[in-house]
Amino acid sequence: MPLVCRLEHATHVSGRTHIYTKSKGGDSNSSKMSTAATLTEAFPPLKNDLILRAARGERTERVPVWLMRQAGRYLPEYGEFKEKHNVGFFDMVKTPSMACEITLQPLRRFNLDAAIIFSDILVIPQVLGMGIDIIEGKGMIFDFLLQTPEDLKKLCHDADVARDLSYVMDAITMTRHALNGQCPLFGFSGAPWTLMKFMVDGGSSTPLPKARKWLVTYPEASRQLLQLLCEKVVDYLVGQVKAGAQILQVFDSCAGELGPDQFQEFALPYLKDIAYRTKEKLAEAQIEPVPMVVFAKDAHFAIDDLSNSGYDVVSLDWTIKPTHARRIAGKNVTLQGNMDPCMLYAPENELKNAVKTMLKRFGTQHYIANLGHGVHKDVNPDNVAVFVDAVHMYSEEMNSSS
Repeated sequence: MPLVCRLEHATHVSGRTHIYTKSKGGDSNSSKMSTAATLTEAFPPLKNDLILRAARGERTERVPVWLMRQAGRYLPEYGEFKEKHNVGFFDMVKTPSMACEITLQPLRRFNLDAAIIFSDILVIPQVLGMGIDIIEGKGMIFDFLLQTPEDLKKLCHDADVARDLSYVMDAITMTRHALNGQCPLFGFSGAPWTLMKFMVDGGSSTPLPKARKWLVTYPEASRQLLQLLCEKVVDYLVGQVKAGAQILQVFDSCAGELGPDQFQEFALPYLKDIAYRTKEKLAEAQIEPVPMVVFAKDAHFAIDDLSNSGYDVVSLDWTIKPTHARRIAGKNVTLQGNMDPCMLYAPENELKNAVKTMLKRFGTQHYIANLGHGVHKDVNPDNVAVFVDAVHMYSEEMNSSS
């Protein structure tokens, strides 16, 4: 059965996303409004829980696999969808039916063990009051950046992310239904330090280290901002689970810009707080906590700390040896990663051999296969299929022979 978004149209009005479904007779006058709260009552049963079992350290018959940035610009159907509807990036993010459709696109092509909701880490700075857009050929455009601690007053400290990011919650709920139990659905957020980096620098790469300069020049204001972001991330992640997310990932994509001392002071405490408080709030709401993944790109010096930070899975970039990471993290910690994204340009046999080598080095238990970062925009989707199928094939062979 094809994956389809059953809820056909959505608009974002006055801070709340309204989702409309047409009656069976197609009478638009009888359209009715639904919300995530009512739709979560009866999700379809899950047919493939492989990634959830791996995240919890349970034995799996094969290695689960998904990809960071698995939905998006490398897929021809994404470009066709964007062109057909003539919409910008954040228009798609903020329209639940569109976010749902884009989330499902790679699931129709590849035998993936997880979906990840189509969204962006910058939605939190947006609801805090920063105007942000992504313009083709120009990149990210901010209406203002944080230059001094005085600029913190421009932020909406009392933003209610469950309300103001309701379009994400509605997209998650819609997608859970559309997946029909095919595989689990990831929710995600940026980590406080990475969000701060964008809010100060306006991007992940700038000629001057303005965000790191903040940590040194304005340490108290930096902590105030990081704490604010931490609180919003926790509320955001809890809201995503309530809406239907079955596993969560926190992206600290700029972690490697910090040295060990700055990471210990300005990144790790907030990452820990997010893990523990998210699970605590879910438990208080009588909701079973879901597995959580942390991806602190390039922070190799922190693997031991991250392995004891409250997360169920530590995700790795491609610049660390799997055997070294496993030795530091321990054999009972689930690791995720870490194929070099550029290997998706390789000939089929070379890519398959790289997958086999990766599996041998990580082992087939306590492991989730992924790239060490996101899929590049000019990758041939056929190579993604080779990667995904090779992970399944070789890991099943290794398990059967062990």
